[in-house]
Parts: sequence; structure tokens; C-alpha cells
Amino acid sequence: MPAAPRVPRSLLTASILAVLGTAATSAMAGTLTGRVSDGSGATSLQSAEVEIVELGRKSQTGADGVFRFADVPDGSYTLRVRYVGTEAVQSAVQVTGDTRNADVRVGANVESYIDNILVVGQRANLSSSLSRQRAADGVENVLSRDAIGQFPDQNVAESLRRVPGINILNDQGEGRFVAVRGLDPNLNAASINGARVPAPEADVRSVALDVIPAEIIDSIEIKKSLTPDMDADTIGASIEIHTTSAFDRRDGFLSVTAESSYNDLNGNWSPKGSADFSTMINDRLGLAGGISYYKRDFSTDNIEMDGWNETDDGLLYADTVEYRDYDVERERLGGSLSLDFRLNEGTDLYARLVASQFDDQEYRGRLIFEMAEEPLPGNPVTPRAAFTSDDGEIQVVRDLKDRFESQDITSLVLGGETFAGAWTYGYSAAWSKAREKENGSLDPVEFQREFDQPGELSVVFDYGNLTRPTYSISPAGQLAFYDPEEYEFDQIERTTLSLSEDEEITARFDVAREFSLGSGQLEMKVGTKVRQREKTYDLRLDVYDGFDGDLTLADLAGGQTYGLANISPVPDFRRVRNFVGANFADFELNDVDTTFESAVADYAVDEDIYAGYVMGTYDTRRMRLIAGMRMERTENTIGGNRVELVEEGGTRNGTVLDEDTVFVTPTQFEREYTDWLPSVNFRFEATENVILRAGAFRSVVRPGIGQLAPRFLVEENDEGEREGEFGNPDLEPYDATNLDLSAEWYFSGNGVLQAGMFFKRIDNFIVNAVFEDVTFNGVSADEAVIPINGDEASVTGFEFNYQQSLSFLPLPFDGFLLGFNFTFTDSEGDVLGREIPLPASAKYTWNGSLGYEQGPFSLRLAATYRDEYLDELGDSDAEDRYVKDHIQYDVSAKYRITPQAQLFVEFINLDDEPYTAFQRGSGRERLLQYEEYSWTGKAGVRFTF
Repeated sequence: MPAAPRVPRSLLTASILAVLGTAATSAMAGTLTGRVSDGSGATSLQSAEVEIVELGRKSQTGADGVFRFADVPDGSYTLRVRYVGTEAVQSAVQVTGDTRNADVRVGANVESYIDNILVVGQRANLSSSLSRQRAADGVENVLSRDAIGQFPDQNVAESLRRVPGINILNDQGEGRFVAVRGLDPNLNAASINGARVPAPEADVRSVALDVIPAEIIDSIEIKKSLTPDMDADTIGASIEIHTTSAFDRRDGFLSVTAESSYNDLNGNWSPKGSADFSTMINDRLGLAGGISYYKRDFSTDNIEMDGWNETDDGLLYADTVEYRDYDVERERLGGSLSLDFRLNEGTDLYARLVASQFDDQEYRGRLIFEMAEEPLPGNPVTPRAAFTSDDGEIQVVRDLKDRFESQDITSLVLGGETFAGAWTYGYSAAWSKAREKENGSLDPVEFQREFDQPGELSVVFDYGNLTRPTYSISPAGQLAFYDPEEYEFDQIERTTLSLSEDEEITARFDVAREFSLGSGQLEMKVGTKVRQREKTYDLRLDVYDGFDGDLTLADLAGGQTYGLANISPVPDFRRVRNFVGANFADFELNDVDTTFESAVADYAVDEDIYAGYVMGTYDTRRMRLIAGMRMERTENTIGGNRVELVEEGGTRNGTVLDEDTVFVTPTQFEREYTDWLPSVNFRFEATENVILRAGAFRSVVRPGIGQLAPRFLVEENDEGEREGEFGNPDLEPYDATNLDLSAEWYFSGNGVLQAGMFFKRIDNFIVNAVFEDVTFNGVSADEAVIPINGDEASVTGFEFNYQQSLSFLPLPFDGFLLGFNFTFTDSEGDVLGREIPLPASAKYTWNGSLGYEQGPFSLRLAATYRDEYLDELGDSDAEDRYVKDHIQYDVSAKYRITPQAQLFVEFINLDDEPYTAFQRGSGRERLLQYEEYSWTGKAGVRFTF
């Protein structure tokens, strides 16, 4: 065996002397700290760049405006502070071995910060956002509010609409889910104050960000490239939401807002109110928080079609047509509370609590046509289809949905940071829980009439307008069609309980050591994190398909608020609710359907993630390099049910069944895997105002809970044919390699011109696929829908962003602000031999804004566009579901009456842009869903003290 190599004595001696020299230098070095604030000194400025000119060392201020340099040798130095939107400030400081404080004010030195344009209004939002973006380690966009608590939009999702590469997926006309760079919302991650936000909705990981009101938010960071100290569970972006800290301001602060909104479609007014405060109890203890309440009344007119087919002579038709009338009432109550405590000059402790509740009461009246046979022969060129009961049954259903759903999210984070010379210790513990609950919803209460006799009914559908298909009834059938006594009670499905709960407990510890080098500084950082998550879903759905007595629609009929067609008569929600409550014992429970629907939905998933990382940051005057490795180990315990419904006459274990029977078998799977995730980010100041960035990292996104849960649903008819829908506990996580290149030019004091390219290679992306004659995890089916891993997908794109305050122009044009961003995304993947764009991937998105701010007046016009995208994968190209392109115009205006009072008005969706989903088909497009919402106006007053 060869001898172990020996370290040369000279090298060993040099190493020891270097260590001793570093220790000696540290002993004679001091720590230089300070706070950067606006001209009034009242508001801290985050991400101001602070440089010790003589040493070439740079630092950025934290949320409290504080900067810190360790190991600064004794001497006289020049501090240079830069903040976007202001001139650089220089000041002299002296370090003599002990910790020294050097506070700096940036901007005009004024008595009342209300009048200081640095911290109020659109310019304040722009300055803050660009400063934080400029100082970021990687590719990042930031949204922030100004010093008097004004955030640009109404909820978190609506705010994110203005960020480059962001596509907002609407629900009932309101922004809800966020897609980044054309990727599915499930490929993003969201956190509040550093704690991942669990998802209240069953089956998904993505969080509906409209649950969180904007009034309680201080800033949102959209991080598109990752560093090793960040959770790696994102491919689109990590959306980090921060609430206010008491250390953000030195003076007491209170803001109160009252407003009302008007929906044009239903003509109703809705109230909203919020309050925001911050106070320092003493020099070391501060309290900050906010509360927001919003009750929104609105309506939606909807048309949905399904079962598109083509006759032998080329006539295109849908066998199901639905006209839906929605009336919705949403209540959103959210609050935040932050406690900040400065234990000593080296340790800050904090507690952050965020709670939000979102109640959704939805009423839906619906008219449904279901045709059993093909339409009459016709001209394929003419977009019409005529059906008659002479050739086959036409079933007409008139029903009601009365659904109340409550979602809540709570997040509590306890943590702190300790500075000990060149050492920094970070630590936190967090608990987060989300819940969605329904109990007592009626969906649907259904009345139907089957027209199956010659001459009873003829109906003609005109598809000439893609989004407005109309129907007409033959004169002979109109009497029965519109008579509510003709429609007999069919069934009620009552959600006795639907409870989805998602809970996560997290603990984190980080240690960093800073080394002062001749050419800059080096920071080495290591850390560990534990995340323990449990998500469960419990459904009890009771199906009643009989009534002891006579019950027709005439007993419960009401009117409509629908504007696209005549759908009356439909059930009235008040009459239905009162009748069901008074006569509940007379409804007859269907035990088979109840057992089947309830058992198939339930699941329980435990997911524990153990992570550790090592990271180095090398900083010089012009360059920053961050590189390291992260390890994440995932352990899952996954439970669900195998539910089989066998029809009467079917065979089970050799026995012929004399009635429909449900068989329920619990299932459970366990698995574990480890991911090694390297990353590197490079930032270079080509000039003082030009930043070049490059980043490469690997990330993973775990499968959706509903896709992963081992729920195996099978329906077997009396001939033994089996159709199924399966979960897949063997799904691999999305595995992505991500590359970013960008250049940023910060110019004219308060402007940026930014361009960048990105590329992502995604292995194991997940889609639902249809299989025939399949056996999966021991369950066989003639046809089954199963989520599977695709082979490989790629995403290539380009981003452009321009923002500028035109303050250099002469009066009155110096009040204008311009903004425009554009993103191109090209995505493709292979699924079972088909090449598809990735779901939710819009090829083109852009946002434009024109602002004007002069004296007490502020105006902003905004336009947001996204291209069409693939929404769901069908059995073939012709059956894939796409969503039409969308452009929306919004306007807001504000006027400050006094330094403490401001009036404002807003108009949202001025162009009444609808939502349209369709199939491409052959020959022409086929409507699947159309919704329109009209515009919403808001007016209110804000007081600031």
C-alpha cells in the first residue's frame, strides 16, 4: 500500500500563519453598521446599496434599512449609498475597533414625508421595486407598496399580473392562480414570511392567491432563479410574500381605507374596508399589522358545451349544451400582525402572524339539453344542428347549485437573526395551515323532463357565433318546454361534508461566516431545514334520488338574472333551501351512489422533506458569484381507496350480483427519494448602471396531491366492461434544469431597460393520459385515465421589461411614468407519441401601463394581455381544450385632498373581456365554455396619520 501523501511543512506553516493573521486582523477590526432611510428619516429603505469606497466592499440594506460590515480595519472611510430614483450620497465614517453606527438619509430632507415623492405613490413603488431588483442575487422582480401603505392592486394575484412573464388564470373574472413563464401554476411555490403556503383546495399544490388581500402585504418577490439556501420546489418562480415589520418605520403610523365597488352585470354595490398600522413601543420593541375586509357581489353569464361529434355527412354538433346563470357573493377577511424585538445590538427576534379567510357563496341556475341521437341531416357549411324527439330522446334538465365554501390560511413564523462579528446565525420555526370546508351545499337540485315521443319537442342550435350559441324551440313543443309542472324532481346531491386540510411544520437553521479579502469579501454559508406536511381530504356526499310525494319544478320555480338566453323556469334558491329544510325527511337516500361518491374522494398524504445545503458567495466591487449544492430527501406515506361499482347482473368472485354494489378497499403506499440540486448565480456590474446576470440551477416539483393519491375508481357494467380513473403513487417529480441570462440598464434616475433569455429542460413532466386494456397497480380496466410522467419537455423564452419615470421632462410632462413588459415562451413536450405545448403555457404575454403623478393627483392606465394556451389534454389533438387569448384594461385615479386624506376610483375589466375555452377540431373551432362578467368600478377614501 503506498504511503499517504505528506503536506509540505512550508505550506502547512503558511496556512497556520494565514489563519492566525486572519484572527489577528479580526481582533483589530470593527463592525460598521447603519440605517438608510428616506429624506424624512421616517421610512427605512430596503436594498439600498452601501459601499465602503476605500475597501471596495458592498452591502445591501435589509427590510429595516440596516446595513452591516464585519471585520472593518480601523481607519477613516467613505460610505457611498445608492438607491434607485435618487442621487448617490457620500459620507465620512470613522472605525476605531468598536462597532460604529452610520445612519444615512437619501432624498430631500423634509419635515412631512407625505410630501416626499421618494416614499409616496407610483414613483415610490417604482423606486423600491427597482432597488430591490437591482440588488438581487439572481433574476428577480419585486412589487412593493409605498410608505403610506398603498399597494397597487386588490389581491396578490391581481398585483402579480403586472410582472414580466406572469400569466394570471381567472376564476369568475377575478385573478386567482399564477402561471410564470407559461408554466402550470402547480410548478410555482408561494411563501409568506419565509413559510411555504399550503393549499386549501383538495388535490392541488398551487395556492389561489386571491385568498390573500393586498392591504396586509408589504412586498412580493418573484424569484425566477434559485440559490442553494432556497427551497427547490419550483420551476416557474418562487413567490415570496412579506408583511410589514415595525422596524420599517421609526414613527407611528396608521392608515384607514373605506370603499365600495359596483358590478355592472348585477347592479350591486359591495363594501370594503382596511386598516394598517405600525408603532414602536420603545426603542427595542415594535408592533405592526393590518386588517382587510371585502364583500364582493357579482354575476357571471356562462355557456358550456360538450360531446362534440360529426355526422357521416359532415355536420358538426354537440350532444350536451348548458346555459348557466351564476350569482356569487365572496367575503374576504385577512389580517397580519408582526412583533419585532431587538434583544441587543446583535440579535433581532420576530413573530409574524398572517390569517386570511375567504367565503364563497355561489348560486347557479342552469338549463341543460342532452341529446341521445344525432341531429337531422343538414348542410355542413351552415353552423346549425336540429334535433327532434322523433329520432331520439331529448332530456331537458333545469337545476340549481347552492354552494357555500370557506377557505382559510394561517401562517405563524417565529425567528431571528444574530450577528457575532463575522458570524451570522439565522433561525426560524413556522406553522402553516390551510383548510377548505363545505357542509350543507346542494349541488345540484335537479328537475328534468324527457322528451322521447314523436312531435313532443324539436330544438335547433345555431353555432354561428362561437361564443353565443343560441337555441330555438318548435312551436309545438313550447308549451311543455316552458311549463314548470312538466319537470319532475330527479335528485339532490348534498355535500354533508367536504373537508380539505393541508398543514406544514417547518424548522430552519443557517450559519454564515464572512471573510474580508483584499479584493472583496467571501461568505460561506451552511444550513438545514425540515418540512413536515400532512394533507387530507374527507368527503361525505349524500345522493337523494326520490321524494315521498309529488314534487315538480312548479313548487320551487323562480326567475333568472341571465342575459345570454331565456333559461326560465329554474329553481329559486330561497324556495329550494326552505323546502329542503322543512321536508328533508321525505327525500330518499341512494345508498349505492352515496357510498361510491364519498369513498372515492378520500385520501391522506404525509410528506416529510429533509434538506441541507452549502453555499459560497464571493463579492467584489463589480462582481458577485454564488454557488453551492442543496440536498432534499423526500419521504411519503400515501393512502386512498380502491372503489369499484359493479352494476346489477355483474359478477364478483363468481357470484352474480342482484343489485348495484360498491366495493371499497383501502390502499397505502410508501416511498422515498433524494435529490442533489446544484446551482450557480453570477452578477456583474459592467458599468455602474448596467447589471449582467447568469444563472443555472436544478429544481424539483413534486407531483400534485390528487395525482399522487392512490385513489382507484372503477365502474363495471353487467357485461364486465370496466372504466376507471386512477391516481398514480409511482409518479416521479418534475426534474428541471434551468438556465437564465439577462442584462439590466438602470438609467435616468428611476428607470430600467431589461432583457433576458431562459431555458428549461423538464424531465418527468406529468399529464393525464387515456389507456385501453390496462392493469395498473393490480387494478384492471378496459379504459382508464391515469396521470403519467412524460418523457421530456423544454421551455425556451425571452423577457423584456421597460419601466421609467419621466421626471426629466419639463412641466407638466414630468409627471408621466411608463411601463411595458413582454414575454415570449415556446414550450413543447412528448406524451405517448404526441408533441404538445405544456398546459397553461401562453406563447405571448405583455403588460403595459401609463401613469401620471403630479402634486395631489395620480392616474394609472393598465393593459394586460396573454395569448391562448392549452388547458387540458384530450384523447386526441381535436379534443384538447384550449383557452382563448385575453386582454384586459384597468384604470385607477387618486386625488390627495389633504396630506392625510386621499380619494380614489378604479375601473376593472373596462372592455368586458370574457373567458372562452374551445377545441380546435376540424373545420372550425368548437365552444367548450364561455363566460362574461362585465366591468367593476370602485370608489373610496384613504386616511393616513
